[in-house]
Amino acid sequence: MIVLRSVVFNILFYINIILQMVVMTPMYFLLPRKKAYMVPKNWARSNHWLMRVIVGTTFEIDGLENIPKGSYIFSPKHQSFWDVFALLPWLDDPFFILKRELTWIPLFGWYVLKQRMVPVDRSARGKTMAKVMERAKAEMRSGRQLIIYPEGTRRPPGAAPDYKYGIARLYRDLQVPVVPVVMHPGLFWPRRKFLRYPGHFQVRILPAIQPGLTPDRFLETLVDTMERESDALLIKTVADNPHVPLPPTAATRLAELSGESKAL
Repeated sequence: MIVLRSVVFNILFYINIILQMVVMTPMYFLLPRKKAYMVPKNWARSNHWLMRVIVGTTFEIDGLENIPKGSYIFSPKHQSFWDVFALLPWLDDPFFILKRELTWIPLFGWYVLKQRMVPVDRSARGKTMAKVMERAKAEMRSGRQLIIYPEGTRRPPGAAPDYKYGIARLYRDLQVPVVPVVMHPGLFWPRRKFLRYPGHFQVRILPAIQPGLTPDRFLETLVDTMERESDALLIKTVADNPHVPLPPTAATRLAELSGESKAL
């Protein structure tokens, strides 16, 4: 049954992408930029509906009160494609720093450029990166929110932390709060797999780290906070969903946490 539901979901998920882009294109490109954000946000909501109805996966968000007004850096754990779009409906006017190659994709790239996402050539240095920072600062001055994954790429649940220093530089240069977010959608939407598992999980939005710390102190605080809360949430999520198969990283981390608990 899980295989069948996963196949149906994946087919409808990609059909949904194509249909939404094609059908909503006239509205999207005629509306002012910020109002046009309703199109990708509604697409995200439709994906939540597909996950709930077809797969049987639901989620809740804890800590919405921790989201500041105005500009901030939104710093979530990144485990699957789910968390790329899932929280868009709860953010006012977010943007990404992304690979410039994504802007070359027909239609999708036009959607990205309409929302003034900041493309970057990852092979470039110096002046190019300085221009990226200036673009990010300009978007922040207009009250937007930067979504940045502090570990840079998708990581399986329970994986050892691998935070990049780039977020500390952004924290230093942008001078805005950083909002840490922990969650384990990778247990239900595993990376590089087509299977989707039913269950219920929680997204935790943690109190913002305010500007003013040194970059090193900020990164230490971010890692300590996110890993502590992520571990606690991993234990809860697995306990609430004992039927979900665990990736080796999650099983290993749970065993480590159990041993630490016994040692205390």
